[in-house]
Amino acid sequence: MTAPEGTRPTRSGPSTGRGGDRRPVRPPLDRPRRAAYEAVAAVHRDDAFANLVLPIILREEGLFGRDAAFATELTYGTLRHLGTLDAILTDAAGRDVARIDPPVRDALRLGAYQLLHTRVPAHAAVSSTVDLVRSVAPGATGFANAVLREVSSRDADAWVAKLAPPMEADPVGHLALAYSHPQWIVRAFSEALGGDLGETERLLIEDNERPPVHLCARPGLIDPVELADQVGGAPGAFSPYAVYLPGGSPGDIPAVVDGRAHVQDEGSQLVATALADAPLDGPDGRWLDLCAGPGGKAGLLGALAAQRGARVTAVEVAEHRARLVSLATRDLPVAVLTMDGREVGGDPKLPEQDFDRVLVDAPCTGLGSLRRRPESRWRRQPSDLPPLTRLQRELLGAALRAVRPGGLVAYVTCSPHTVETHVTVTEAARRSGVAVDFVDARPLLPAGMPGLGDGPTVQLWPHRHGTDAMFLAVLRRG
Repeated sequence: MTAPEGTRPTRSGPSTGRGGDRRPVRPPLDRPRRAAYEAVAAVHRDDAFANLVLPIILREEGLFGRDAAFATELTYGTLRHLGTLDAILTDAAGRDVARIDPPVRDALRLGAYQLLHTRVPAHAAVSSTVDLVRSVAPGATGFANAVLREVSSRDADAWVAKLAPPMEADPVGHLALAYSHPQWIVRAFSEALGGDLGETERLLIEDNERPPVHLCARPGLIDPVELADQVGGAPGAFSPYAVYLPGGSPGDIPAVVDGRAHVQDEGSQLVATALADAPLDGPDGRWLDLCAGPGGKAGLLGALAAQRGARVTAVEVAEHRARLVSLATRDLPVAVLTMDGREVGGDPKLPEQDFDRVLVDAPCTGLGSLRRRPESRWRRQPSDLPPLTRLQRELLGAALRAVRPGGLVAYVTCSPHTVETHVTVTEAARRSGVAVDFVDARPLLPAGMPGLGDGPTVQLWPHRHGTDAMFLAVLRRG
């Protein structure tokens, strides 16, 4: 008999064996699985972000090395494959996962991930998950055991073959279930890739891979080859400042601690460097980062500015993010303003036509960084686009007011959605009321980079370039 769907978690200590209680004392839950469960539960219960909550849980559990790596793999893998796991669990349980009590549901997701995507033996995945369910919802252990044994009856490919619509009849639906992305995101990726379903599939596969950690060796402060030697990594493929970190905690690296390097995706390094290196006539001493939080691009621009006798004004509307920018740019020629970047011309701190180079790293859906923030794919909705694109246009319009005639503006988003990229840039330029020319961004990136398209804008991709899906448009004010 299965557990009631409304079973709530209870706290239950091990049996002492005294009196009439003869139940055997069960071994305690292994800490890596418990840590992964707590992280996944926090994401779904509290809208937490895995990259913020998991390190705290690992420290509290005292997990390091292989145990921490296993907990991390379970957490991020479960979140990446959530859509497909839920479809499989729905079929295996004979009820929609929404009708399963949340603590049991998250435990089953972790168990299903282990069964379908890891080398954990089936009996170990089932028994450890049943133990986990016993600790959060004791009445549901029989139900959990039955569901997981049904999940284990097929491998991942067989489940997809059973549940996904045929590729020929419904390619978007098939890819969405096979690679665990919402259909609207699959559709947006396909459109941005010109309708190429094969390339869309390669992108979805890459989105589900564990991304490498990229470091930025700040120019003038540490050489990337030196940094690579220190961390046992390798210089990046494209950015002259990138270093690929093979493992470990970036926060423990001395160069990161003392501000000579920082964690930053190689794509973010490339778009910031493109703005800094673009040819410019006239003065070149005043740079502006209009949406600076949390400070990665401001840190790189500040290091470059220090070498060239320039200064950076970094604007961030949120106080806590502005503090992060100040921390990230300490000892660099960067002045941080806590204000709304759209106030250009309405505040003496942000005068019009005063800056030579302006970066607009606009708030966006973040669809380009789903490898790093897997929970985002399940939180974002198409309804998020209208307010975001309105804000993007307003910020780009403000940047075009802030830059001097002949100066440059780089519009950047970590999203390949065409509404956030080409549509936003075109509309903002049209509405700006000033003469604007698009600069071909392709020559501003390293020679030999593949798949940069026909210009003048550039879209980077995880499956083509190993970076987040960063978009870059460079505009020159007439």
